[in-house]
Amino acid sequence: MTQSPLRTPDRSGLHVAIIMDGNGRWAQERGRRREWGHREGAKAVRRVVEASPTLGIDVLTLYAFSSDNWQRPEREVGLLMKLFRRYLKSEIAELKAEGVRLQVIGRRDRLAPGLVRLIEESERTTAECRKLTLRLAVDYSSRDLLLSAIRKASAGTHVDRASLSLLLGQAMHAKEASPDVDLLIRTGGEKRLSDFLLWECAYAELVFTDRMWPEFGGDALAQAMSEFSNRHRRFGRAAEAS
Repeated sequence: MTQSPLRTPDRSGLHVAIIMDGNGRWAQERGRRREWGHREGAKAVRRVVEASPTLGIDVLTLYAFSSDNWQRPEREVGLLMKLFRRYLKSEIAELKAEGVRLQVIGRRDRLAPGLVRLIEESERTTAECRKLTLRLAVDYSSRDLLLSAIRKASAGTHVDRASLSLLLGQAMHAKEASPDVDLLIRTGGEKRLSDFLLWECAYAELVFTDRMWPEFGGDALAQAMSEFSNRHRRFGRAAEAS
């Protein structure tokens, strides 16, 4: 296989991924429009990003917009894209100051050209930051990315786990291999992966919470991390005798 320009990341901490679910339902339960829930959810992103480095998290991947979300009402999709654009414009200086490297993973061909340019500028601005890697999954489908990675492998060429992880990183516009997930959290009470990081979550610990995303913050993240720390991860090995 041709040598890939991507690299395997050096990680001393953990990779935590979060499916940020419940914004719309949270708002509707309070008699408000779904859009209000998305705005409040953006505030939860800041709280979680601020708390992550203190909890031993090295990589934080947030499911911001799935490829299936294009099927939502046009008004809601437009607001989500507007919020994403606003987040990049308002937070990028703070992310750089706090040592947070931003990566946006997923398709870009269906995003507005101006938004793509803003994404690329944000990634360049924070490229040298190392305190935390924040990955935002936008127009993301794990199954589509797997297909894309497999198609990039030459016919008849041997592909192992490491090389497929490199190809996945390339398919999602990252500059390194797609790292395995240690802990996956889903808010909002649902208990499914919803086409998110399927390859990377092969041995992830899963934590599902009924708490809606706008209510999530540093304390809730710490609680999930505490539950994770009490799990015994065997990776297919037999349990050690006591």
